[in-house]
Amino acid sequence: MEYVKKDCEKGGFGNPEGMGVLSDNPLTNIKYHFVVATGMIARYCIEYGMEMEQAFHLSDFYIKKMDRCTAIPEVIDIHTQMCLDYMGKMRLLRNEKALSKPIQECIQYIYVKTNEKIELEEMAQSVGLSKNYLSRLFHKEVGISITDYIHTQKIQKAQNLLKYSDYSYIEIANYLGFSSQSHFIDVFRKYTGVTPKKYRDKYYHTMW
Repeated sequence: MEYVKKDCEKGGFGNPEGMGVLSDNPLTNIKYHFVVATGMIARYCIEYGMEMEQAFHLSDFYIKKMDRCTAIPEVIDIHTQMCLDYMGKMRLLRNEKALSKPIQECIQYIYVKTNEKIELEEMAQSVGLSKNYLSRLFHKEVGISITDYIHTQKIQKAQNLLKYSDYSYIEIANYLGFSSQSHFIDVFRKYTGVTPKKYRDKYYHTMW
């Protein structure tokens, strides 16, 4: 992670001397190079174990985010974010390889169903374990309860939606499978220390 961070800080991406000319417009040129770089990183991560759906979802997310940029420094900043995000997820994937197969399957199950109401009984059945045994095994290997892990994943998605979308709080709550808007607000405050409104007021569009 530190190596990638230092490599980005060197400013290699965005240096005209190290880039081919894909467009006479400097901003368009670096945007084209961003798309190429993102595609290469996504495929490299897939080759080393990242789920294809996750890799291309990230690629789409950052390309759309970059497409809104109106200045070269903004593109360079998003390129750094993109590299560190892929790196962080690959590091997590590497750590997960030390987990047992049922727990790896649970983590993938939660990733796919983050925007649904996840029932522990159904998840336990999908990996062939009892609900109680799965709960104990998950806590032992991951270090937190399944419920905490699910909420952490949902709140990460909620943070992105609050930053980069205009969806209302009730729409976000419904999309992420919370039973009510008040439940969503309580869980969000528990894991971030602030309400969704305060989070959006502080971060909305500031990273665009």
